[in-house]
Amino acid sequence: MTSVKPVADGAAGADVESRVLRALRAQGAAAAPGAADLLARARRWGGDLEAGVRRIYGRTEEGDALLDRLAAVVVSGWTSRPDPLRERDRDRLLSPDWFQRPDAIGYVCYADRFGGTLAGVAEHVDYLRELGTTYLHLMPLLQPREGANDGGYAVADYRAVRSDLGTMDDLEKLATVLHDNGIALTIDLVLNHVAREHPWAAAARAGDPKYRQYFLVFDDRTEPDKFERTLPEVFPDFAPGNFTWDDEIQGWVWTTFNSYQWDLNWANPDVVCEFADLMLFLANKGVDCLRLDAIAFLWKRMGTDCQNQPEVHALTRALRAVARIAAPSLVFKAEAIVAPDDLVKYLGVGEYAGAVSDLAYHNSLMVQIWSALATSDARLLVRALDRFPPKATTTAWATYLRCHDDIGWAIDDRDAAAVGWNGYDHRRFLSEWYSGRFPGSYARGEEFQVNEATGDSRMSGSAASLAGVESALAANDVAGYQTALRRVRLGYAVVYGFGGIPLLYMGDELALLNDRTYLDEPAHAEDNRWMHRPAMPWDRAGRRGDPHSIEGTMHAMVRHLADVRRSLPALHAAVESRPVETSNRSVLGVVRRHAAGDVVQLYNCSNDWQYVDDWALGTLQHSELVDRLSGEAPRREHGQVVLEPYAAVWLTAV
Repeated sequence: MTSVKPVADGAAGADVESRVLRALRAQGAAAAPGAADLLARARRWGGDLEAGVRRIYGRTEEGDALLDRLAAVVVSGWTSRPDPLRERDRDRLLSPDWFQRPDAIGYVCYADRFGGTLAGVAEHVDYLRELGTTYLHLMPLLQPREGANDGGYAVADYRAVRSDLGTMDDLEKLATVLHDNGIALTIDLVLNHVAREHPWAAAARAGDPKYRQYFLVFDDRTEPDKFERTLPEVFPDFAPGNFTWDDEIQGWVWTTFNSYQWDLNWANPDVVCEFADLMLFLANKGVDCLRLDAIAFLWKRMGTDCQNQPEVHALTRALRAVARIAAPSLVFKAEAIVAPDDLVKYLGVGEYAGAVSDLAYHNSLMVQIWSALATSDARLLVRALDRFPPKATTTAWATYLRCHDDIGWAIDDRDAAAVGWNGYDHRRFLSEWYSGRFPGSYARGEEFQVNEATGDSRMSGSAASLAGVESALAANDVAGYQTALRRVRLGYAVVYGFGGIPLLYMGDELALLNDRTYLDEPAHAEDNRWMHRPAMPWDRAGRRGDPHSIEGTMHAMVRHLADVRRSLPALHAAVESRPVETSNRSVLGVVRRHAAGDVVQLYNCSNDWQYVDDWALGTLQHSELVDRLSGEAPRREHGQVVLEPYAAVWLTAV
C-alpha cells in the first residue's frame, strides 16, 4: 500500500456540504424535514470528512469520487433514520458530553450469558439500573461463522444477529427499552477482518475480481515473507503466522488473527463505503456506540508491525464525520490495546484532536492495578500513569478492572527499569503470581497463549478469583475472602475514580469465581478465557440484597462507588487524572483538579497499614477534609493520613 501526504482541508466543510446537497437532490430528499439541519452538520463536520479522505487519496479523482459516494451514504442513512433516533440526535447534540459525565457507568456482558436472548436482556433492565448503568456493552452479537469464530469476532453477516439471540428487530426493540431507561447501547463492529464465509469473501473465492480486491491476497510467498519479517503473532499457539493459503482463491490471504478471519483491504474505497453504510445501518437500529474492534491493524505497511499507522486515524476521522453528519448521537470507542503514546492518538492529537474516536480503552490502568496488588507497590502504576500524554477534553477513557479478554502483561521495560525492576522478570512474576504458582500467591488464574520464544504469556481469570476470593473460600478462610473482596473493591475504586466511563464486567458485582464448566463445551474447551465468561447465576444475584453474603457485600460496594461518583463534578472526563507523589511505595495518589473543587484519591495497595504525609494532598493540605466514600473525616495523625489495608479514599474539602 502507498499513502499520500496530507493536504489542506479547504473551506471548513463547504465542499462536503455541496456534495451532500447534490446527494439530497439525487435521492429526492432536498425538501425533507430536517434537511437544513443535515446540511448544517455537513458544514460542521465536512472538514473532518474531507481531511480524512484527502490524507489517504489526496486531491485525486479517486478521492473526489469517494467523497461523493460517502455523501450519498450519509443521505441514505439519514433518510432511513427513525424519528425517535433523530430526536435522540438532537438531545445528544445539546449534551455532547453525555458519555463524559460522572453519572456515566458502563456494564459489559454477553447477551446469551446475561439474559439468554436479546429479549431476555431487556427483562433484566431493572438490574442494570440498580447498578447505575447508563451504558451497556453487549459482546459480539452479529452473526458469526459456524464453528470456531474467535468468540464471535469472525463475522459472517453484519446485518444479522446471532439466531440464538434473536433478530435485528429484537435488537431494535432492546435499544428502545434501554433508551427509555436512560441506557445507551454499545455493540462491536469488527473492522480489520471478516469471516471466510462472509459474502464478500465467498464472492472472492468464487472468482469475482471486485471482491478479491476487498482482501489482501498474494499469488506466492514473496510479499508475505517480506511482511512477516516485522509482523508479530497474535495467537502463536493456534494461529502462527499472518498469512493462510486458500485453495479456492488460489492465493495467500492476510489473516492476522486466525485462518478463518480474512483481513480487509482498507486502501480500497469500496471497503470504506461498505463500512460507512454498515455503521449507519446499525445506528439506525438504535446502537449508540460502536466498539471498533482490532482498529489498530487496519493499514498495512511494509517494514512495520502494521499497527497504528497514520492512515488508521485518517480513516476513523472520516468515518466519524460520516456518523456526526447522518447520526450524530453515535459515538466510537477504539479497541486499541497499544502503548500509551500510540493509544492517545486514537482519541486524536494535533490536528486530529477530538476528531477520531470518542472513547478508548485505558488498558494500561487494568494491567498496572493488578501489578500493584501483586507487589503491594504502586510505583510502577504511578510511573505508567505519569507517562500518559493528555487527551482531547471532548473524549474519555473507558476504564476497567477486568474484561472479556485475557490480561496481557503490557509492562514497559523502561517503566520497570525506572523503579529498579527488570521488565521481563516482572512480566514472568505476574504470570506466576496470578496463576497461583508463586509461593504465597492467593490468585487462581490460568495462563493463556504462552509464547515460549519470548517468554510472554497472558492471564485468564475472573476478578474475584485473581484477587483471592476463590482460594480463601476453598480454605474456608472467612478473613481471607473478606480481604480479597477489599482488593476487588480497591481495584474498582481506582476504575470508578479515574474519570471517563468505568466498565463493570458482568459478575464482578457478585464476586463470581472462575467457571470451569467451559471445559464441557467443545466450542470453548480450547480457550480458557471462557473461564471468566460465565453464565449469570440469577439465583446468586438474588442474594445481592443480603449484606451478610459475598454477593451482597460486593454488590453494595459497587453500587456505593457509583452513587458517590455521581456526586463529584471533578470526575467529569474532561478533567485529567494525574498521579500524586506520596513518598510511600504502597500508596497510589491521584488528583483531579476541577473548578467545582479538587478531589485527591489515595489507594493503599497493600495488606498493611500505611501513612501518607499531608503535603501529598496539595491544595487540600490545609483544608478540613471528608472522605466521600466513607462520609467521614480521614484519619490523620502527626501530619499524616492513615490508611487501613487496601483502603480507598476520595478526599475533598468539607
